[in-house]
Amino acid sequence: MIKESWIRIEHGGLSAEINPLGAELSRLTDSQGRELLWDGDPAWWTGRAPLLFPVIGGLNGGVYRFGGKTYPMTKHGFARHKQFAIMEQTADRVLMRLEADDDTLASYPFAFRLDVAFAIADDALVNTVTISNLGEGEMPASFGFHPALRWPLPYGGDKLEHILRFAEPQPQPIRRVGDDGLVRPERLPTPVKGRDMPLREEMFVNDAVIFDDLASRRLVFGVPGQPGIEVAFPDSPHLGVWTKPGADYICIEPWSGFADAQNYAGDIQDKPGVFLVQQGKHATFLMTIKPESKF
Repeated sequence: MIKESWIRIEHGGLSAEINPLGAELSRLTDSQGRELLWDGDPAWWTGRAPLLFPVIGGLNGGVYRFGGKTYPMTKHGFARHKQFAIMEQTADRVLMRLEADDDTLASYPFAFRLDVAFAIADDALVNTVTISNLGEGEMPASFGFHPALRWPLPYGGDKLEHILRFAEPQPQPIRRVGDDGLVRPERLPTPVKGRDMPLREEMFVNDAVIFDDLASRRLVFGVPGQPGIEVAFPDSPHLGVWTKPGADYICIEPWSGFADAQNYAGDIQDKPGVFLVQQGKHATFLMTIKPESKF
């Protein structure tokens, strides 16, 4: 999709542009005009901030099981590749929507509605996602945010001085994926020292660092003593942190769910991290990105 079709919202000097293809945040600019989001350079990765639905990560064999049947599903699901309808738009807010169609029903046999709202309020970008079950019975799903922030940030400081500072101590062990893209069984020592996680490219040679036992729902990214970016995610119990070594971005990914464990062969509703949306109900996930925040 060409950039002319992106939706721009702004308020108080903060502006964002959203691509209706995937309802993907594609630019984020602060009050000084500084670019905070990765630009999608295809030499490294064309993504900017894709939305992950109805699965996160890879599935064992590229399929999942439900109701005695097997369904194919690509890594991170289909939402990021679908065109969203624009339902509402003002100067500082936009609401986009994706609903089940014949294409999605072939791989995900559920009558879902995915509403994605972006708004700028209180000097922050507020991204609210509502997943509704319009069909019969329970609807299993996972959902994840995947924003790629510039690393280093344009606030000063060397790339290797950047850290993630969690709101709470994070001593719990982490998980990693294997060469097959699936979660390995062993738990590994956390890279977080107290509340601080130093960032080094070699940490991501084997893909994302996965926090599946997360104490915090808020962190600040940047260089201590310089302005940072606060990312808050009150509804997401898991977190992925990822980059492609050599690229100038870091993805801070609040998740509800994660990739299949190696050799997982159970039904999707029994998979760790999957949540169930009851008939006629919905699940909501909020993420805020606040530039120029203090450590």
